Amino acid sequence: MQKRKLGSSGLEVSALGLGCMGMSASYGAPKDKTEMIALLRAAVERGITFFDTAEVYGPFTNEDLVGEALAPLRKQVVIATKFGFDLPPDFDARTMKAGPGLNSRPEHIKQAVEGSLKRLRTDVIDLLYQHRVDPNVPIEDVAGAVKDLIREGKVKHFGLSEASVQTIRRAHAVQPVTALQNEYSLWWRRPETEVMPALEELGIALVPYSPLGRGFLTGKMDANTKFDAADFRSALPRFAPDALKANQALIDLLASIASRKKATTAQIALGWLLAQKPCHRTHCR
Repeated sequence: MQKRKLGSSGLEVSALGLGCMGMSASYGAPKDKTEMIALLRAAVERGITFFDTAEVYGPFTNEDLVGEALAPLRKQVVIATKFGFDLPPDFDARTMKAGPGLNSRPEHIKQAVEGSLKRLRTDVIDLLYQHRVDPNVPIEDVAGAVKDLIREGKVKHFGLSEASVQTIRRAHAVQPVTALQNEYSLWWRRPETEVMPALEELGIALVPYSPLGRGFLTGKMDANTKFDAADFRSALPRFAPDALKANQALIDLLASIASRKKATTAQIALGWLLAQKPCHRTHCR
């Protein structure tokens, strides 16, 4: 497995990472815990060192899963998690009609990190992202709170997710940002216009999520594909039957290239992403 350093931070990870969200949430019912623990440990055996989770996945259950699976291998891996939602320790999703709101107040960030450390069975988080920008909290205050956590030795690196260029610059001025997590793939290339040039200028890495287009770029979907009600793709316009049918031309192109290369469409999609600039890396979900 090749390695990549995230921007100018020096944090080294495997060129391919593993996003763990779908093991516990969002892509249908939670998967079998024993099987997922085996999968996570098998990924490490195959050279994967970068694992991504978040307190909101479940909520909490995905961090528990990742923590249990990777605890015996902790020195071999880099774990990224995220804060940013209003999730008190006693949060119960069953009592809410809608998802949790945003909360990046400094005191809440520190509370969230304590919970993440416990669930992940670790004394330090390698990469801590703000999951979504909170319009009610200045990003300077967010960066400052993470800076405090880094000084305390509870966090090693600071990241952002889905942040604008202006927000990235403001945060970076307070606490250097190691990585920005954004959707990026053959199917979604919008970061190329403004975000990626700014990241390159600042020495910040792009960690692309959904490099396989939430499964679409595997070539396993068509206009007749049905999604479980617990699968968030059932509500996404890109996965409506007409959209899946219209976008099939991209899959056909990938399939033809894959045939010539004796590969799968997923391998071609990931190969394209890996072939981009060295500061970019793929992050599988």
